Amino acid sequence: MTLYRTAKEDIVPFGQKIAFGSGHLANQLFPAALGVFMVVLVMSLNMNPVLAGILGALPRLLDALTDPIMGFISDNTRSKWGRRKPYILLGSVITGVAFMVMWQLNPENSQTYNFFYFLIISIFFYIGYTVFATPLIGLGYEMTPDYNERTRLMAVSQWMGQVAWMIAPWFWVIIYDPDIFASAPEGARQLAVWVGAICMVLGIMPALFNKEMIVPDKDKMASLSWKELANNTREFLKGIKLTVKNSQFMRLCGATFFIFNGFQTIAQFAMFIIVYYLFNGDKVASGTWPAWFGTISAMATAFLVIPVVTKISEKMGKKNAFVIATLISIIGYILKWWGFNPENPWLMFIPVPFLSFGIGGLFTLMMSMTADVCDLDELNNGERREGMFGAVYWWMVKLGTALALLTSGIVLQAVGFDQTIDQQTAESIVKLRIADIVIPIVTALIAIAIIWKYNITEERAHDIREALILRRGKTKHQGE
Repeated sequence: MTLYRTAKEDIVPFGQKIAFGSGHLANQLFPAALGVFMVVLVMSLNMNPVLAGILGALPRLLDALTDPIMGFISDNTRSKWGRRKPYILLGSVITGVAFMVMWQLNPENSQTYNFFYFLIISIFFYIGYTVFATPLIGLGYEMTPDYNERTRLMAVSQWMGQVAWMIAPWFWVIIYDPDIFASAPEGARQLAVWVGAICMVLGIMPALFNKEMIVPDKDKMASLSWKELANNTREFLKGIKLTVKNSQFMRLCGATFFIFNGFQTIAQFAMFIIVYYLFNGDKVASGTWPAWFGTISAMATAFLVIPVVTKISEKMGKKNAFVIATLISIIGYILKWWGFNPENPWLMFIPVPFLSFGIGGLFTLMMSMTADVCDLDELNNGERREGMFGAVYWWMVKLGTALALLTSGIVLQAVGFDQTIDQQTAESIVKLRIADIVIPIVTALIAIAIIWKYNITEERAHDIREALILRRGKTKHQGE
């Protein structure tokens, strides 16, 4: 049960929660849309699944490498606009424009041309995404010092983020509707413009309306001149070293890596199983079923998982809530074997409430737990480094995503999936269904083992906060 009452001054106003959540809606809409759009590469542009996997993996590896650099820059920036918000604004514009341009692909082009065009533009996209997302995550860590208010803030942001996953599956329906677009590639080209523009607007909301913590002792931009390059490099490497030496934080990173890696590896499999198993490769007959599967999953996360996990966290602690949510998701993966049934497609929705506890519980809790770790780090090392922690954490997420997308393409080829035909072999479908279940269960069990000895409880977090108040007083935010 909750041990300490949240002080009034530690409660994040609802309007600021919505503004922060708007940023997360953009942050989630990009990958949600990409997951649907990437299917177009394989199913309508006839790109080899392995090449499509490489297109998903390579830019994300670059993105992961730039995250710690962006985290360091954000942590050490001092300007009248703040150390997070200028980058959130700039990054949202770069990312939105790049997304629009990235999907201007034509089937008349050769596979080689489409491959390199997409690869080059996606590199710009992910650079912008790093500039936007890394400071956004750091901003969330510092918006409140309260143990439970952090979970409530992240719950609101994740709830709004789930709207992206409710909407994105319908991009499949829109893109492939012959009454709307003449072809799927044309649909992807036009829809990408709308998605990019909407994400730009949503992405700038935190930059305009959220408040940052005031960090003392520095009153100007961190020097990035050649004269200071060596010193900044040393500080950067020191920051990474201190971050990865934090054992509690690395448990969070490890658990996230395996949960998200397992989820992302099989994320597109549900659509393939619905189309090629339930409807024997008939894309017209499969209609809106893939969209409803994705939308119902997101609705279950938003309306069931996030509120339930938040309550379990307040009653039993964040680590225990994570373990319970992960175990429930394993039940959902097992139920998939019976849920995907060609004789009754409605059964596919039975596993959904259980499955949703995996990712829904993961990010609601992990972002809140990382904020607690930032306090522990300040107590031990005397600096606020939310940007670096956010960068390293999301480096693990993106590394997992890159490996998962590459693995996904390899698994599709290994099971015998042939993107050039409508009817897959029975053996290929059985192997694909087994992979769809076994891979995320194994990674979930590994994640539970990793997180088992995480030890920042509500009581310990409160003690850390009291020690910090004695050292530097209560934190203030810009604009107060």
